[in-house]
Amino acid sequence: MTLPAPDYSSKVFAALRRNCATEWNAYIDHAFVRGMGDGSLPKASFLHYLIQDYVYLRHYSRAWAMGVVKANTLEEMRLSAATVNGLINIEMPLHIKICARENIDETQLFNAEEELASLSYTRYVLDAGLSGDFLDLLVAVVPCALGYGEIGKRLAASQTSSTPYQEWIDTYNGEPFQALCADVGKLLDDAVANRIGADFENSPRWQQLNRTFAMATKLEAGFWQMGLEGGQA
Repeated sequence: MTLPAPDYSSKVFAALRRNCATEWNAYIDHAFVRGMGDGSLPKASFLHYLIQDYVYLRHYSRAWAMGVVKANTLEEMRLSAATVNGLINIEMPLHIKICARENIDETQLFNAEEELASLSYTRYVLDAGLSGDFLDLLVAVVPCALGYGEIGKRLAASQTSSTPYQEWIDTYNGEPFQALCADVGKLLDDAVANRIGADFENSPRWQQLNRTFAMATKLEAGFWQMGLEGGQA
């Protein structure tokens, strides 16, 4: 795909993304993602991913809820809380609805055993928040939020026909999720400006923020791989 990358009007996100271009491309153009776009992804792989992603979203929601605790401003609290709402009321219902059609109910989803790819990623994100401040947490959670937004837009723009995964694509390309991405991009820029200033790339913290972002991005690609391999078992 050679589509322009959305930056969600965030200079910080654009810089973080640019500084780990190899890792980012491995994430947003993973074989799992391409398979959703052209419909070639095995259903078993998609369902395996959905079940694990439901487990992941429970922990990811907790990470964003931690943002309310770590926030320095009312706006940071408001946007963190709004993101938790989006995760619980936009993303998780998608998983529940699709899995229900396959006779997998929400109790089964909630009680699914967490695989290592999910466990390592969610604990990394939670640790970033527990050991650092609001900005450390935010940089760890942004690759998931904005990466899914970018993937949704890319898949929708490159489609020539619908696929069995159209519902997934439409959700992440849809206005509610894209608006959430724009809010997260603004939140990221404001958080950086308030803590390390406009010249953020020359801040002593910048290299560590890049490392956190890059690691979270690698863990996202690993999550796709887990889904792909799980369906082949």
